[in-house]
Amino acid sequence: MTSSPTGRDAGSETRTALLLVLALSVVRMVALFATPLELYPDEAQYWLWSRTLDFGYYSKPPVIAWAIWATTALGGDAEAWVRLSATLFQAGATLAVFLIGRRLYGPPTGLAAAALYALMPGVQLSALVAATDAPLLMFLGLTILAYVELLEAGGRRRLGLAAAMGAALGLAFLSKYAAVYALIGLAIHLAVSRRARAAWAPASALAAVLALGAVLAPNLAWNASHHFATFQHTASNAAWNGVQLFNLAALGAFVGSQFGVFGPIPLGALLVGVFLAARRRRLPDADLTLLCFTLPPLLIVTAQAFISRANANWSGAGYLAGSILAAAWLVRWRARRWLTAAVAMQGAVAAFFLAAVISPALADRVGLANGLKRARGWSQTADLILDRAAREPGLTAIAVNNRFLFYSTAYYGRDRFAQGAPSLTSWLLMEGPRNQAETAAPLTPAIGGRVLMVSYEGWRRAEMEADFARAGGLEIGSVRLDRKHRRKIEMFVGEGFAPRPRGPGGPEPAQP
Repeated sequence: MTSSPTGRDAGSETRTALLLVLALSVVRMVALFATPLELYPDEAQYWLWSRTLDFGYYSKPPVIAWAIWATTALGGDAEAWVRLSATLFQAGATLAVFLIGRRLYGPPTGLAAAALYALMPGVQLSALVAATDAPLLMFLGLTILAYVELLEAGGRRRLGLAAAMGAALGLAFLSKYAAVYALIGLAIHLAVSRRARAAWAPASALAAVLALGAVLAPNLAWNASHHFATFQHTASNAAWNGVQLFNLAALGAFVGSQFGVFGPIPLGALLVGVFLAARRRRLPDADLTLLCFTLPPLLIVTAQAFISRANANWSGAGYLAGSILAAAWLVRWRARRWLTAAVAMQGAVAAFFLAAVISPALADRVGLANGLKRARGWSQTADLILDRAAREPGLTAIAVNNRFLFYSTAYYGRDRFAQGAPSLTSWLLMEGPRNQAETAAPLTPAIGGRVLMVSYEGWRRAEMEADFARAGGLEIGSVRLDRKHRRKIEMFVGEGFAPRPRGPGGPEPAQP
C-alpha cells in the first residue's frame, strides 16, 4: 500500500476533491429546493416514521428516519428538507472515497475515484432522494477507511481504529442491512490475506466487536420486541415466492442495469480488471482489499437476479469500493483518455439529470416522463380524498387499501389532519398486517362506524364494500401525471364495518 502523502504533493488533489464535493453539494441543494417533483411514497413513509423516533421500523432500520427528523427539525416539512440528508450523506461518502483512494494509491487516484463515484449515475439519484442507500454508502466508506488505516497502524492507534471501524459498520447496519456485505468482504479478506490476519490482535478485535455490538444493541432489542419485523421484511424481499425462478431475461436486465447505475466505462474497467486479476492469480495488497469489498454484493445480487429477482440498486454496496478500484486500474493502465471520457460522460449525465429534476418538462420532452410519474400528483390525490371527506358528515375514519396511497396522503394531507380531518387508516386485505401502515393504523370495527373507503385504481373495491353492512356513494377521481399516465382512485362511504374472514391475499396493483 502507498503511505499517506502529505504536504505539497497531496495539497492540490485534496483541494480539488473538496471543491468537487462542495460544488456538487451546492448544485444538488439548488435542485432540491427548485424541483416541483413531489415525494415518492417511500419518502413519505420515512417522513412519517420520523415523526416518532424509534430504534427500528417495520421495513427498515432507523437512520433514515433519524436523518429526516434532524433536517425537518431545522427547516420544516417541505420536500427539500425531507431529502436534504441524502445530499449530505453522499458528500460524506465522496470524501471517504477520496481518502481511501489517497491512502491506498496516492492523491491522483484518490481524486479520480472521487470524481467517478460522485458522478456515478446511481449516486445522482441517491443524492436527491430520501432513502437508505445514501447513509449506507457513507458509513460503509467510513468503515473501509478505518479498516485500511488499521492495516497500517500499530499500538493504541490500531485499537482506536478498530473501535471506529466497528462503530461505523454498526451505523451502516442501522442504515440498511445490506451492510452485511461488508462483513462478508472482511471475512473473505481475512481468509485470503495473511497480512490482514496479522493486523488484528485480540484487543483490537474485541474493540471492534464491542463497538459494533453497542451501536446495534438498541435496534436488536427493538426487533426482538417486535417479532423481528425488519429482519422478516428484509428476508421477504429476497424470497422466491411468486416469481419465475432461473430467469435469464431477468439476469440480462439486471446486468444491463448495472452499466446504468455505475456507468459504462467504470463498470467495463472493473470487469476487465477482474478478468486480468483472475488470469494472473496475483493482486497487489490494495487491490485485494478493495476487491473483497466489491465483489460479494455484485456476485450475490447477480445470482439473486438469476434465481428470482433483484432491483438495480441492490448491488450498490459494492460500488463505493468498486469506484476506487476502477479508478486505480485506469490510472495504472495509463488509460487517461478512458478516464477522462468516463468523467466527461458521467458529468454530462449528471448535468442532464439535475436539469430534469429542476425542470421535469425536459424529461417529458425526451420521452423519460415514465421515470418521474411516481413523484407526481400525490398532493392532488390527497386533496381529492380529503375534499370528499369534508363533504361527508359524521365520518369516523378514512381508510385506503394501498400503502403508497396511505403514506402520500399522510404527508400531503398533514395540515388538514392536524386541523381535525378524520384519522387515516389502512384496510387490511389479509388476516395480519403486511406493512408499516397496516401495522400502525389498521381499520378496526371500533372506528368503522362510517368510513370513507378509498380504493387505489379500483383494486379490491368489491371486497372492501363487502366488509360493511351498507356501502354507497361511489365516486371515481383521477389525477393526470403526464401526457400518458393518470392515477385513479375510487371512493365510497361504508357504514358498519364488520370484516369477513380473510383468505389468501395478493400483490398490490402496479403503481402508475
